Amino acid sequence: MENHSADCIFCRIIAGEIPADILYRNDHVLAFRDISPVAPAHALIIPLEHIASLSDLSPDHLHIAGQIMLAAGRVADILGVRQSGYRFVFNSGPDALQSVFHIHGHLLGGTGMGWPPFPGAAITHGA
Repeated sequence: MENHSADCIFCRIIAGEIPADILYRNDHVLAFRDISPVAPAHALIIPLEHIASLSDLSPDHLHIAGQIMLAAGRVADILGVRQSGYRFVFNSGPDALQSVFHIHGHLLGGTGMGWPPFPGAAITHGA
């Protein structure tokens, strides 16, 4: 695989080394169910190419970024939440609580959601 990181759990899922509940795959992206869902429908959509975070996207990644966004509608159909609505969230960097440094979007749905998304959550900068 081009631009694969051997110590990245998502690269290992892409390579088939770690099992996942795959929902969708094409030549550019992979979508699978989150193992710790925070909503009735919770999937991750990742590029097949290892890109650490949103901050690492470059103009050369325009096609991949588009494929990630287009996959959201397909995955929402598969999960049955396209009509009722869904949220597509990206965390970028430690302050945003990104825990796996391979760009990924969380597609969340199947329940009503509020705004802000995490009311009452403690904000800890530099702690």
